[in-house]
Amino acid sequence: MTRELIQENDVLKLLKSHKSIRKFKETIVEKDVIRTIVEAAQGASTSSFLQAYSIISIHDPEKRQLLAEWSGDQKYVASAPEFLVFCADLHRLNLACSKHGLPYEAGYTEAFIIATVDAALAAQNAMIAAESLGLGGVYIGGIRNNPDKISDLLKLPDEVYPVFGMCLGYPDHNPDVKERLPISAVFHEETYKTPDEKEMDAYDERIRAYYIERTKGKKRESWTESVGTKIANETRPHMKGYLESKKLNQK
Repeated sequence: MTRELIQENDVLKLLKSHKSIRKFKETIVEKDVIRTIVEAAQGASTSSFLQAYSIISIHDPEKRQLLAEWSGDQKYVASAPEFLVFCADLHRLNLACSKHGLPYEAGYTEAFIIATVDAALAAQNAMIAAESLGLGGVYIGGIRNNPDKISDLLKLPDEVYPVFGMCLGYPDHNPDVKERLPISAVFHEETYKTPDEKEMDAYDERIRAYYIERTKGKKRESWTESVGTKIANETRPHMKGYLESKKLNQK
């Protein structure tokens, strides 16, 4: 089947139209809707059927305010109708071993990776489900700015850590979809290939034009300038010590 003959169905259109929503209507997201979203999250693939993640819904205004501050003063964390925290969770697997008198050794990097990937897959299912129901949302990686404080606030036991948060609600704005990298930069056949410089330069200029239009000239960065600025500096160096303190990623 040629590309010209492929008919994009509703699922493909939804996947390709994702945008981060940070402004929400005050409309409450019904509990049944959230339950449906979580059930969809549970439908995601999971390594060896371990289901090594947990999802925590936060409504308490004081907790929300603290989460917003600790996530880098992101106001929508406090104001979004729904806020979910997706956690990598190996604690439950420890309990499963104990139930059957089986040995359990914490701290392996592979187990940490499995739980983190499981949480991410579940979250992406949740976001897609939410969007299919007319909601919008945005991921909040900023909760890793202060993971120790958030762990205490949410009473996370050892071997559980907050991977990211997710704001959800009914959208009150409609930003344009950000153009992703050229497919040739992320899709390779047989071996890895360094992205074509001319293609990347052209992409840089398209992203620069996007930001100029979106911000009315306040932001004029290209993609490589934007990510370079972020990656050139230390990125949450406290995470290694924090994870080790939670008996994660030790060996």
